Amino acid sequence: MPPRDRDAIEAAERATSVDEARAAVDATAIPRGAGSQDPLIGDLRRGGLLPLLVLHFVAAEPRYGNQLIERIAALTAGAVTVNPNTMYPLLRQLEARGLVQGEWEHPERRSRRFYRITEDGLAERDRLAGEVGPRLQRIGRSIQAIRRELRG
Repeated sequence: MPPRDRDAIEAAERATSVDEARAAVDATAIPRGAGSQDPLIGDLRRGGLLPLLVLHFVAAEPRYGNQLIERIAALTAGAVTVNPNTMYPLLRQLEARGLVQGEWEHPERRSRRFYRITEDGLAERDRLAGEVGPRLQRIGRSIQAIRRELRG
C-alpha cells in the first residue's frame, strides 16, 4: 500500500470525530482529474443515488439546484460531486415526471427555482431508497472488510 494511503487510513482511525476523519483523508488524498470514475460511486450513481438524494433533500424543505449540489458534496465529503450540467437536467426531468414541483423565487426575474417534493415524488423516493439501500450496505461492508484486511 502506498505510504500516502496508509497515512490517510491511520489518520482517519485516530480521528475522534467524523469531521476530523474527513479532514485527515482529504489532507492526504491524491487529487483525481476531470472524468475520473470511482467504481463504487459510479455503481451508486447508475443505481439512482442522485435522484434519491435530490428527492430526499427536497422532501425536507424546498431547495434550489446549487443548494442541492452543495448539500450532496457536503454529505459525501466530496466523494460525490455533481455539476450544474447534471443537476439542472435532473431537476427538469424530475419535474416533468411530476416528482417535484418547481417555483421561481421571484417569477418576474426568474432568479432561483425552488423545488419541493410531490406525493408521487415521495413514493419514488421510497422506491429508490429500497433499491439503493442494499448497494450502500454492500459498499459499506466492502470498505470495512478492506480496512480490517489492511490493518492485518
